[in-house]
Amino acid sequence: MKYMLLCYDNEQAWEEAGPEAHKAAIQEAIGLTHELDAKGQYITASPLQPSSTAVSVRIRDGKQQVTDGPFAETTEVLGGYYIVDVPNLDEAIRIAERHPGICFGAVEIRPILEIPNLPTAK
Repeated sequence: MKYMLLCYDNEQAWEEAGPEAHKAAIQEAIGLTHELDAKGQYITASPLQPSSTAVSVRIRDGKQQVTDGPFAETTEVLGGYYIVDVPNLDEAIRIAERHPGICFGAVEIRPILEIPNLPTAK
């Protein structure tokens, strides 16, 4: 089964931890992706740019609204994602708890709804 692991970060906590801690966490996450790939569980993953670069788009009363920043007012923002193919939710949880960002944020796990006849990723 395919799952998306949405990695929520507390950007302020990472800033306080400093650039070396952030660099070490990135290396740890890279190691995790290589382990998943070796097991045939890795599909894709990517960190995101800081939330200050985000733009949210909505349509309300037929009019477009574009606002700067993340979707919700919160200390945790979407920092990146993984898509994995694992046998069950328990395995997805085991992967999520190994992500280095979990100490400052959370990892939301969602099963992917596979829809036939969609174009394949390039």
